Amino acid sequence: MLFKSKIIYYISIVLSVLSIIFILTMIYKSFFIVKNQFIDIEGLTYVNQVRSDDYTKRLASNLSKDCQTRVCEVQSMLNLVTNIPYKINESVARSGKNVIEQNFGDCDDKSNLLISLLNAKGYEAYFVLVPKHIFVIVNIGFILPNKKALYINKKPFYILEGTAKDSQIGFPLKYKFEEIKAFIDPFKNKKLVVDSLEYK
Repeated sequence: MLFKSKIIYYISIVLSVLSIIFILTMIYKSFFIVKNQFIDIEGLTYVNQVRSDDYTKRLASNLSKDCQTRVCEVQSMLNLVTNIPYKINESVARSGKNVIEQNFGDCDDKSNLLISLLNAKGYEAYFVLVPKHIFVIVNIGFILPNKKALYINKKPFYILEGTAKDSQIGFPLKYKFEEIKAFIDPFKNKKLVVDSLEYK
């Protein structure tokens, strides 16, 4: 009887230690999820669901495999996103994989997918937060003729509108500068510091 009690005692100690380790691990992971996915914008919290996983990298490579130019690469990714049916998502923004599998998304969902694909191919891209909407801007490394760009700190970024079916690189800016709440790098979860801003 004494032998059984000692075994139970030691098992309970081991289980207690494992439970404490599990709880501390979950707290640690939760901290980094909050740090990397939540950003405060003028008192409101934006949650991103960007990914740099194998699924996203494979999808980006597959979409651009026949492209010889950066314009073709970006447009092929934009085409995928714009042809996913638009539907308002009443919950938190979803990952790109969920958007593809469920075949619908709103501006948050589509922007998460698009910027994840761009990041997988090494493009500098940012979220643009405006009232009740979000879209993506990308630097393709050169200036496109007959297309207006947002020049942030003298560098051209072209608007990619994921909610407009069959839209092209360089979608027109529909907002005033004062309506732009923030430019965000969701992979660093930081606002871009803007010293100069032009649209030309």
